[in-house]
Amino acid sequence: MEQQLSFDGLRTVEVQAAVETMALSSESDRGAVFTKREVVDSVLDLAGYNAGKALWKKRLLEPSFGRGDFLLLALQRMLKSYSKAKKSNAEIKVELESCFCGVELNRNHFELVRAAVIKKLREYGMSVHISGFLADKWLRCDDFLLTTISGDFDTVVGNPPYVRQERIPKALLAEYRSQYETIYDRADLYVPFIERGLNLLRDNGRLGFICANRWTKNKYGRKLRLKVDQGFQLLFHLDLEGADAFHSEVIAYPAITILGRNTPQSSRRTRVAKTKNVTAKNLKRIAAGFRTRANPTPPVEEISNIVRGSDPWLLDDPARIRLIRSLEATFPTLENAGCKVGIGVASGADKVYVGAFDSLPVESERKLPLATPGDIVGATIEWGGKGVVNPFQEDGSLASFQDYPLFANYMLANEDRLRRRHVAKKNKERWYKTIDRIYPQLVSTPKLLIPDIKGSATVAFDKGEFYPHHNLYWICSETWDLVALQAILRSSIALLFIGAYSVRMNGGFLRFQAQNLRRICVPMFSSLDRNAVKGLKRVAARSRAEIDDVVFRVYGLSKSDREIVARAAREATVEKKNGC
Repeated sequence: MEQQLSFDGLRTVEVQAAVETMALSSESDRGAVFTKREVVDSVLDLAGYNAGKALWKKRLLEPSFGRGDFLLLALQRMLKSYSKAKKSNAEIKVELESCFCGVELNRNHFELVRAAVIKKLREYGMSVHISGFLADKWLRCDDFLLTTISGDFDTVVGNPPYVRQERIPKALLAEYRSQYETIYDRADLYVPFIERGLNLLRDNGRLGFICANRWTKNKYGRKLRLKVDQGFQLLFHLDLEGADAFHSEVIAYPAITILGRNTPQSSRRTRVAKTKNVTAKNLKRIAAGFRTRANPTPPVEEISNIVRGSDPWLLDDPARIRLIRSLEATFPTLENAGCKVGIGVASGADKVYVGAFDSLPVESERKLPLATPGDIVGATIEWGGKGVVNPFQEDGSLASFQDYPLFANYMLANEDRLRRRHVAKKNKERWYKTIDRIYPQLVSTPKLLIPDIKGSATVAFDKGEFYPHHNLYWICSETWDLVALQAILRSSIALLFIGAYSVRMNGGFLRFQAQNLRRICVPMFSSLDRNAVKGLKRVAARSRAEIDDVVFRVYGLSKSDREIVARAAREATVEKKNGC
């Protein structure tokens, strides 16, 4: 394959072209979001980059400096710490040439920040020659994930780019995957930025990033969480969910995360806090609470053992986490208690496969009644009359066009649209299959149906009438009475677990995904006496207060534990808005 030489080695022409495409893309396409001054100051403080230290003896890296939000403030701090040193030009060049490494992909931003760096150095009193020399030593215009960087760093800070995999050219994504082990599942681009930043830390160094908090809990953050567990420590975590931390509006909920390499500490303790107030005064107060040697006071809390292998991080108040850990030690998880969790069908072309059940122009054997998230109202199903075309036979083979002429006509009439799907391009002979296989027997199986994104625990019992649509999770069991289980899953206990393990969506809504549902701990059904089962079934469709009264007794919760669970449920609940 033809190759092109870059300053850091060999890249294929395709990879270099992809890098240049990303560099020339719009700010939104390359994930550029710029950070407010107050937040930058807080990150630098928590990362230990303070003017009271001899910062010219330290090395700082900003991997995607954009408009210089972090780099220029860090430079200002370094020059302040250096102001008392009276050095010759030769000494300045030697002492400062390794202070910084800043990388930026976009040429326009690179040139603007280079000019700003030179201006600051000139204002400090350095010559034109030294100012240009240092700027060129410190800054480079390239892809941080691919460029060669020498040495290690005391401090890595910044706001890494927010870019989903679908927006990264295929050749570039493949190159990233070959170099970074944390790109797992649908990991956002900021994940390998954190990985490389950690790799470049020296002993006792700190990484301080403000970025989306989803990697701390989501599936795609598993490998990065494992990496942190194996050689680093989570020192501070400041949740800025709902805060206005950037110069532009973003959907992702951000957090300031400070990680250390080989940081000496007697135990794995982390200080955490939450705030929506990003004024300089408030952030300085919280930073002081993080850094004090005394016991922290609210809003700062100290929690032990947040990082546990690849498990999601529980970052709530200590009392809540202690209760969750106690419940996890006492009761089995949902699946270990004999329940199975699954997700409904994704077709890849709902406009073809999904429609009014009675109007779908296929044989009766080729369609199934479909339950959608909109059909789940509280504890009941109010079926909207939709159906799904089922292209599968019971053995998993596709239905024959010869045996089902109406089905054949309908599929062939939509062939162009169906063949454009990724799933059809992967398997051209099976072009009319849905993304997920449909198992018709699931219709007649009693099950619980749970919509994915909701503001409260919404769980309906299906006695065996519907097939679940995508974004509906289902639970069935051969051991549990499903109506009794419905009561537990609609209770505050379920919200305690979901609230702790789920990331928040826009508007504060929780994700009732399979990975989070599987974290809920329930008793073994065989351990419940007849009265407990009757009580659960009696309240399954009632208010949460009535359900909790029964469920709390089943779990044997004390008065204080009940208060913790009830408070967690209130905080996890989002009232309906705009018809949501």
